[in-house]
Amino acid sequence: MGLLTGKTAIVTGAARGIGKAIALKFASEGANIAFTDLLIDENAEKTAKELEAMGVKAKGYASNAANFEDTAKVVEEIHNDFGRIDILVNNAGITRDGLMMRMSEQQWDMVINVNLKSAFNFIHACTPVMMRQKSGSIINMASVVGVHGNAGQANYAASKAGMIALAKSIAQELGSRGIRANAIAPGFILTDMTAALSEEVRAEWAKKIPLRRGGTPEDVANIATFLASDMSSYVSGQVMQVDGGMNM
Repeated sequence: MGLLTGKTAIVTGAARGIGKAIALKFASEGANIAFTDLLIDENAEKTAKELEAMGVKAKGYASNAANFEDTAKVVEEIHNDFGRIDILVNNAGITRDGLMMRMSEQQWDMVINVNLKSAFNFIHACTPVMMRQKSGSIINMASVVGVHGNAGQANYAASKAGMIALAKSIAQELGSRGIRANAIAPGFILTDMTAALSEEVRAEWAKKIPLRRGGTPEDVANIATFLASDMSSYVSGQVMQVDGGMNM
């Protein structure tokens, strides 16, 4: 038996990268997976097949996570398809970097809506289900930037700091109903996004990290699995930094 056998997880933005790694790790531990992305394209269909090959139920859902009504409909559909919702991972996110003096209102709004409002939307839609079940684990994918800030990323940092505060607040609101909420704050993780950086830039990042390497999506997925499982049944309202000791 896996750590998540019999549980159903929603993972947003899971067609690739960290979200996909989390979905695969959860499936390997026995969880059924409902994952969302803006479009269910070839990448998403491939992810669904990889998950199903692990012997679990899996389905991808096209979702504009930043849209309140759309999210409510998707969550209702997932609940109808799977029968329960035990785990919610708010992973959907984008960056639109720029210095504050040059940042447009559109850059600000897009990042806040996709990163932070989407987390609100999914939590708002999932909590009635979890409250009836009297159990649930909510995991917000934040960032070390949300803890320490970062020049040129005011919008992204604000959205991720908001996700941390959101998790802490939900932990206080819903703890009496058996629902836990935590945040993960990854540091420099080797994904398609960071792969676009030059080798020199990545080497400079590595020098700042005590463990002298970038993290992997699997490093983040392992922490997410702990928070999703009953192993963390007395852990709520916490921020777990997965950054190789960097702490910026």
